[in-house]
Amino acid sequence: MAKRKANRRRKSRRVARKARRVSRARRKVRGKSKKARPSKPPRPQMDPKLAQVMKAYEEAMRHFNHQNFRRAKDIFEKVLSGSSRELAERARVHLRICEQRLQQPERVRLRTADDHYHYAVSQINLANYEDARTHLQRAAKQAPKADYIHYALASVAALSGEFEDGLKHLAQAIKLRPENRYHARNDADFRSLEDDPRFQELLYPERPAAEGPGELRT
Repeated sequence: MAKRKANRRRKSRRVARKARRVSRARRKVRGKSKKARPSKPPRPQMDPKLAQVMKAYEEAMRHFNHQNFRRAKDIFEKVLSGSSRELAERARVHLRICEQRLQQPERVRLRTADDHYHYAVSQINLANYEDARTHLQRAAKQAPKADYIHYALASVAALSGEFEDGLKHLAQAIKLRPENRYHARNDADFRSLEDDPRFQELLYPERPAAEGPGELRT
C-alpha cells in the first residue's frame, strides 16, 4: 500500500514538472513572437501648406465640374503659386480651359414671349431685321393677342420693305389696341408706307377716302 502511494507521488511530480516545462516553452514562444512583430511606422504628417493647396485644387475642380468657370479660374490661379509643382501643372491645364470657356459668348436663353420680344427689339436697333422677325414670330405664337408684338412685326416689315406684312400686322396691332394708330403716325419706322393709301386709311379712318395722300399728312 505504501509503495503504491509512493509511486503515485512520483508520477504526480513528473506530471507537474512536465507541465511546468510546457508552460515555460509556451512563454518563450510567445515572447519570441512578440519580438518578431515589426512595430508600425509613425504616420507621416502632411505639410500644412501642401494640404492647403490640395484643398484649394479640389474646390476649384468642384466649380469646374459645375461649369462655374469664373470662380474655378480664380482658385486655379492661387494653386499656381502654391507649393505643389504637380498640382500647379494640373491647374494650368484647367485654367486654360476656363479662359477659353469664358471668352465664348453666353447663349441667350429665351423662353417667354416677352423674352423673344425684348431680344427682337435689340436686334431691330442693330438693323438685324431677319433675326428680329424670327423672334417676333415666336413671340406671336406664344402671345397672339399681344398688340405690341404685332406692332413690332409691322415695324420690321416696313423697315425691310415687306409692305404687305407691315400693313397686315399694323392693322392687327390697331385692332387689338386702337392707341397704336396714334403711335404709328409719328413713328419713323413707317416712313416707307406714308404714300400707301391703305396705310393712311389705317391711321386716319375719320378722313374721307377721296382726300389725297398729301392732304392726309397735314
